[in-house]
Amino acid sequence: MSGSRETSERIDLRTSPEIKNLIVRAASTAGMSVSAFLLGTAQEQARRILAERDTVTLSEENWSVFVRALDDLEKPRPKLSAGIKRHRDWQQRKR
Repeated sequence: MSGSRETSERIDLRTSPEIKNLIVRAASTAGMSVSAFLLGTAQEQARRILAERDTVTLSEENWSVFVRALDDLEKPRPKLSAGIKRHRDWQQRKR
């Protein structure tokens, strides 16, 4: 977590005493405050989940089919063009 960012948002959590104890022990073992431990762990997990969603993995065979389709410039691909436009628009909104 970056120390230079303003921290004004709050997240409230309720948990069982057992889970709280587990988190407190883990944070202490890591030499972190409970807040820093929770935020760091949640941030890592959030990034991993979003990266998995944003990554496409193809088998070697499917990759070959995909590349051949992209290389076939003679055939119009309106759905591909629309998908690229949606992706660009989405990228712009993320910024």
